[in-house]
Amino acid sequence: MSAVPVSPPGRDPQPTLDQKIDALRAELRTLGSVLVCYSGGVDSAYLLAESARALGPKAVAFTAISASLADDEHVAAAELAQRLGVRHLQVQTRELENPQYAANPVDRCYYCKREVYSAALDVCRAEGLTHVIDGLNRDDRSDRRPGRKAAREHGVLSPLDALGFSKQNIREAALRISLQVWDKPAQACLSSRIPYGTPVTRERLQQIAACERHLRALGFAQCRVRYHGEVARIEVMPAEIPRLIADAMRHEVEGLFRAEGFSVVTVDLAGYRTGSLNEGVAPARLLPMLADD
Repeated sequence: MSAVPVSPPGRDPQPTLDQKIDALRAELRTLGSVLVCYSGGVDSAYLLAESARALGPKAVAFTAISASLADDEHVAAAELAQRLGVRHLQVQTRELENPQYAANPVDRCYYCKREVYSAALDVCRAEGLTHVIDGLNRDDRSDRRPGRKAAREHGVLSPLDALGFSKQNIREAALRISLQVWDKPAQACLSSRIPYGTPVTRERLQQIAACERHLRALGFAQCRVRYHGEVARIEVMPAEIPRLIADAMRHEVEGLFRAEGFSVVTVDLAGYRTGSLNEGVAPARLLPMLADD
């Protein structure tokens, strides 16, 4: 599969959102046919919706199903793809069977994405499509993204990033087309809750998923459960911490988490933030991964 570079949005150094949207739609038509790596989050969902609008049946959704994706996430992704009228292919991936992934090194995401993009390329060729695209956006460049190396190796294109879409741009554009996930809280694979060097296992991922599901059912939409052996460290938005630690809620959450196998349940007073497990990692270990972004 040949990779066609995505065109820049023009000479305007700060294009408007309207200009970015027009450029995206034009670029998708130029690509001709696409397999969209689709998780159900707002970035990939918006890209899928625009791809379907530009290309009709020549836009196909691809979701990798594994233990690192919570069951309710891939169910929701399938429902949304159906509402968009897009053919949705779900493929089981086996990154947990790769010892390099399961050992949970700082570049774990590379081994995951290598598996996912390899599967996506196989599907792309089998379906007679020309390009694999994903929902990376410009803001993602500020985070550590070892998986980008795998994207380059497999010729995966990232039109939202190439055209300068920020996360806020995507949410606004998604709202304009009435995409119901426009304000969906950010999600990441469940393995990102486990500290580097602590092996990733199916049982640990299921334990984390169950606890986060409990928190969402209690109204904590943006939450993370960080795994530290017998200890669960909860992150919610700072404004929601008082509700979480109020006596009745605290006792309920503790009971639910203990039933899932945690002996100690703690609340991170700094609140939710992306990449909090990177905070204890020596910068020298992260720098090679930053260079791959």
